[in-house]
Amino acid sequence: MPDQADTQIHTPQAPPRCPAGTDCPNLEALDELRTEVAALTEQVHTDTLTGIANFRHFRQVLDQEMERTRRTGQATALIMVDLDFFKKVNDTWGHEVGNQALMQTAKLLTQATRRLDTPCRYGGEEFAIVLPSTELITAIQVAERLRSMIEGTPLIVGEKSLPLTASLGVDTFRTLPHASTEETAEDFIKRTDEQLYRAKHEGRNRVCHGITPIADKEANVSAEEKDALFGLFGNDD
Repeated sequence: MPDQADTQIHTPQAPPRCPAGTDCPNLEALDELRTEVAALTEQVHTDTLTGIANFRHFRQVLDQEMERTRRTGQATALIMVDLDFFKKVNDTWGHEVGNQALMQTAKLLTQATRRLDTPCRYGGEEFAIVLPSTELITAIQVAERLRSMIEGTPLIVGEKSLPLTASLGVDTFRTLPHASTEETAEDFIKRTDEQLYRAKHEGRNRVCHGITPIADKEANVSAEEKDALFGLFGNDD
């Protein structure tokens, strides 16, 4: 049975005309120029190796989403991803295989995220994902899913299998009503990168993240409040 989309009748579009109503002799050349401009614009924002967004586009999107957070109060999440022992991959297998590893990782980033998220190549073997309107607990789940996908998808090189793993750092940006200074995009990136470095130092192939709101709330409970709670509900210890 043919697909419904295949049975739709498409009415041919009339060729565009000049505003004056007469045919433009240079209309075809103008259309070609517009196509070339669109392609060049895409190239400016796309990493040529992996096909996902590049650092320039990442910074634009991050700035936009942080501004949206300031307006709406909805958190913006950031995931930083770094392939483990990537220098060893290049030294042992060669740069072409290293490039294949980067392309495969970029593909997994796209598969693990939503259409509204923006996976980017941050530089070298490091990637970044901007997740709009996303709380930390959800971003952690996305990061863990991605980590598992990378670990479970070895790169096939001829008849050999090259295992890959990655370390990930996760944190969120949100508005703080009583903050004396506004956090910049650079501050946010640095804060998330620190979680990535912590994942590296703690053994790699893991996700480290900032403090979740629940944990933060528990951390701010005073000793007096805890004693009051124990007194109210009893302490079996």
